[in-house]
Amino acid sequence: MTHDLPSPDRPLNIGTRGSPLALAQAHETRARLAAAFALPLEAFEIVVIKVTGDQILDRALKEIGGKGLFTREIEEALLAGSIDIAVHSMKDMPTLQPEGLVLDCYLPREDVRDAFVSPGVARLMDLPQGAVVGSSSLRRRAQLAHRRPDLQLVEFRGNVQTRMKKLADGVAAATFLAMAGLNRLGLSDVARSAIDPEEMLPAVAQGAIGIERRVDDARVASMLAAIHHHETGLRLGAERSFLLRLDGSCETPIAGLALVDGDSLWLRGEVLRPDGTQVITGERRGAASDGAAMGTDLAAELLGRAGPGFFD
Repeated sequence: MTHDLPSPDRPLNIGTRGSPLALAQAHETRARLAAAFALPLEAFEIVVIKVTGDQILDRALKEIGGKGLFTREIEEALLAGSIDIAVHSMKDMPTLQPEGLVLDCYLPREDVRDAFVSPGVARLMDLPQGAVVGSSSLRRRAQLAHRRPDLQLVEFRGNVQTRMKKLADGVAAATFLAMAGLNRLGLSDVARSAIDPEEMLPAVAQGAIGIERRVDDARVASMLAAIHHHETGLRLGAERSFLLRLDGSCETPIAGLALVDGDSLWLRGEVLRPDGTQVITGERRGAASDGAAMGTDLAAELLGRAGPGFFD
């Protein structure tokens, strides 16, 4: 393996989106790989790839193609060989990989909670009647509509900095971000409060970073195995199989969270009508090694209880 390791002359190319958060995640990946193999950071090159989802900010994701907008161009570069690995926010990842690519390395998961962000009030429940709240997430919008039907919800896209400016400009009284992203950017003080999963169950795979590679790249596979976080892999195995069975996309309000304790796993899942008028929840507990089967099983139960037309 050693003679095959990257070097400053022959660096391993790490593909990423160009947002500040995506770059922070790529730098974390590079630092972990460099530490695992006692290599200089220069043995890894960060390659920024422009993706459609970052360039069209005036329309909702579901109108322009859903989750793949943040991954397609990066995956094309990976398949073409211009990058060696791709670093992704797992919350943005479709449940199926393109032919020839595999996702089997996850970094230790960050805080899974949603952050409540507002210049004026400290908690969601303190918002005045009829306040305007910005969010581009169908899940958050449905959960908010369910808990606070009085709120006015407006579309709110863009990176952390863009959204903070919108709040400062008075476009909305509050918004929600992922605690994980704020922590990784060193902006945790932006959150007025973190919302407990019991109050708002997070998006599937929220807070997790995944590293994608070519199926046949044995050198990269062995390097990534050295930084893979096993527990995060078990949790995402359950959550993503839940999402896959639900056919989850950016057009469907779905929440899910798995927790691992020793050899056992607890999975909670939730599907919502887009307008928040109905929420169906369920859970499974079992062996952590059965997480994927539990995810599929829980999804089948919720689909059965939801009945046809639930998401329309």
